[in-house]
Amino acid sequence: MSDLVTAREELMAVAIGQLGELLDRMDTLAPNLDASRMELLITSTDLAKKVEAYSKRMDEITENAKVQTVKHIARRADEMARGTVDTQTRAMEEAARTVFRHEVGPALQRVTLPLQDVADLARKGARPWEGWLLHAATAVLASAISWAMAAWLWLR
Repeated sequence: MSDLVTAREELMAVAIGQLGELLDRMDTLAPNLDASRMELLITSTDLAKKVEAYSKRMDEITENAKVQTVKHIARRADEMARGTVDTQTRAMEEAARTVFRHEVGPALQRVTLPLQDVADLARKGARPWEGWLLHAATAVLASAISWAMAAWLWLR
């Protein structure tokens, strides 16, 4: 039995020695853990500041992108509106020409043909000023009809 007690005591002595080594290692590890914890806290704080700065910068970039997008949309809408106005203006001008050609032109010809006949008769007459008077009357009448038609088209 004494061998068992000695073996047991030896094992206990070795275990106590290893426990002491383990405690010594833990004592040397504790300051390292505290230093690591402090560095981790500092790094965490720095990272939080950088994330906050990054977040602010991203907000600024996003806001700038919104402003630029709105400006681009407004610019394109203005270009489209100008193009539409130009197209409508050309279409209205063409419609006015067509109306004038098909409706006003023949009416003016019907009015001027008898006046031309009268002008021919006046030329054959003895009074030369009557021809000029006829031309003036024709011009005034044509101008009045043109103005009336233009006003009518404008109001329409």
